[in-house]
Amino acid sequence: MRLLLTVMLGSVIAGYAVGGRLRNLGRLRLRWWALAPVALAMQLVPLPSSGSARAVALGLLIASYPLLIGFAWRNLRLAGFPLIVVGLAMNLAVISFNAGMPVSCDAVRRSGQEGLCEELRREPGLKHHLAGPGDVLIPLADVIPIGPPIRQVVSAGDIVAYSGIAWLIVAAMLGRPALRPVRTSEARAPDRQAGR
Repeated sequence: MRLLLTVMLGSVIAGYAVGGRLRNLGRLRLRWWALAPVALAMQLVPLPSSGSARAVALGLLIASYPLLIGFAWRNLRLAGFPLIVVGLAMNLAVISFNAGMPVSCDAVRRSGQEGLCEELRREPGLKHHLAGPGDVLIPLADVIPIGPPIRQVVSAGDIVAYSGIAWLIVAAMLGRPALRPVRTSEARAPDRQAGR
């Protein structure tokens, strides 16, 4: 979460640096936007750390990704969303194949969270576990350390998706969020109708 907030703040600063305006974000029209908060709520449901709760948390986590991907896919016409779709799909693949997101202990230590490895070794989290020999797609797992002050370990999918979010914010602040420009024939249609 800290990295996401940092990315968003940095994107706003970058948007201003290239001549954008924050008020332009208010003009951004997202389709199927309600899927995003529902999916994020599914990932944040507080559950006890018992065996059955772990299965429920994993089910909710996996089920949330098709909702997020559906939301992002519906907005592919906007800057950033192609990267967001790819990043979400990468994370979904890793989580689905490994029954949760594997986390590199070395990356955890390098991020400045020395005690987290022991915690995950004693008791795996509801959605994360230390990477082991049985895990697959490890290069796409949480193996990228980000040190202080963020102190977080992220996946390649996170980096791709966050890059998409940054692209979207800057493009929207510039007032040019659409990837596909309006076709010439579409732009001239009202003129032809007005001349009739």
